[in-house]
Amino acid sequence: MSRYPIELGAPAWDYAPAPESRAVARLDVGMQGRLHIGGEWVDAADGATFATHSPATEEHLADVALAGAVDVDRAVAAARAALPAWSALPGAERAKHLFRLARMLQERAREFAVLETLDNGKPIRETRDFDVPTAAAHLFHHAGWADKLDWAGLGASPRPVGVVGAIIPWNFPLLMLAWKVAPALASGSTIVLKPAETTPLTALRFAELCQQADLPPGVVNVITGAGATGAALVRHPGIDKVAFTGSTAVGKDIQRALAGTGRRLTLELGGKAANIVFADAAIDQAIEGIVDGIFFNQGHVCCAGSRLLVEEPVHDLVVERLKRRLATLRLGDPLDKNTDVGAINSAAQLGRITALADAGEAEGAERWSPDCALPERGHWFPPTIFTGVSQSSRIAQEEIFGPVLSVLTFRTPEEAVTKANNTPYGLSAGIWTEKGSRILWLADRLRAGVVWANTFNRFDPSSPFGGMKDSGFGREGGRQGLLAYLEAASNDATGAGGGIDG
Repeated sequence: MSRYPIELGAPAWDYAPAPESRAVARLDVGMQGRLHIGGEWVDAADGATFATHSPATEEHLADVALAGAVDVDRAVAAARAALPAWSALPGAERAKHLFRLARMLQERAREFAVLETLDNGKPIRETRDFDVPTAAAHLFHHAGWADKLDWAGLGASPRPVGVVGAIIPWNFPLLMLAWKVAPALASGSTIVLKPAETTPLTALRFAELCQQADLPPGVVNVITGAGATGAALVRHPGIDKVAFTGSTAVGKDIQRALAGTGRRLTLELGGKAANIVFADAAIDQAIEGIVDGIFFNQGHVCCAGSRLLVEEPVHDLVVERLKRRLATLRLGDPLDKNTDVGAINSAAQLGRITALADAGEAEGAERWSPDCALPERGHWFPPTIFTGVSQSSRIAQEEIFGPVLSVLTFRTPEEAVTKANNTPYGLSAGIWTEKGSRILWLADRLRAGVVWANTFNRFDPSSPFGGMKDSGFGREGGRQGLLAYLEAASNDATGAGGGIDG
């Protein structure tokens, strides 16, 4: 693949390339082919490994250990053994460990950003300016909570939930790690983390960071593998809580597996967010929010604004300006600091995006993409807009998880609410209007866990994030997210329900 980004729309001039060096990623360190269990790097019990590749070039990046049931047993046992001492530490001491991890992550931000870009395919400007800083912010935020748990809302001296099994997706590997690790450690719980099969490298590097930060052995364990590894972790009787972020289908399987066990579960699943633009909105501002809402991270965002609902009088204006803006986006080498749109994470995901886009055309919607010659190697899909989309169309109902936007229209606020809620999902929504009363009216009626007003994709560790309906339950971040890792002191902590003796 060319090291130069490809300008969508082919202007008469081009930016000079600004590639970030990949040497800082250190792909040949000793963590390759190993699991992090009990504070040590160990081989999988059967010695099995699998390869991870760059989505942008398809080159081999590293060989990673494939954990089996025996390895899951070892990791859970290590977390269980570390639990009494870790939970008995004063909150201020646990806070010191979290502060140290956050500072070290900041100090090595460039290294983590490059590694995330290589492994995931997203542009370096996103990993550098969003993923790594926001992950550090979650660690800092929960460090502040560690000695204030009496004020979390469960009364004095709440208990940690116990041993947490966390499974994270491939779209924001480091950030999702922080969303799980930070509250678990702050609460006094220990954790076994399984990153996604296609993006395990920053989780392994974070485990290395835990060693260097002198985190007690067994508090954070990282096991790598595929779906079978995650299934073994979910079903392990030594796990007190499962925290899962990923697809709705897998989330439902997990919920069925844990039904009747008494173990805690939080699910942050898929979405099909509506971005609602009224005629009185600041159109240029809304265009930037629309672009950020769906083309950020190649559309690999559960809360992506993949459905654009536009008030009829400004439909043509919005679409025309949106097309003009998309023609300025730059697709290509994710390590180039000028790149806006990187690679699709895997061949399988590219196949799903392509199939759904083809279905949109077959169902009668009009498809448009900027002129764009895609690189010959790697997994790529151009930013795409569909107009003339019907409510029943697959591209209006199913999560595409790619850079594909479906445009629909509405005439009244009531119609906008009806169309926005006409989806199995309920994770997020956006509203663009100058009227504050209209924002409040809509926000009260939209069935979405998060509603943004005159902005989109804004995250803060002190603000809870999560959904309803097929988008899952529970919250990540804020006091509400922390509560999922705590139990009231009066709860019985014996047995499968959790607690330090569970």
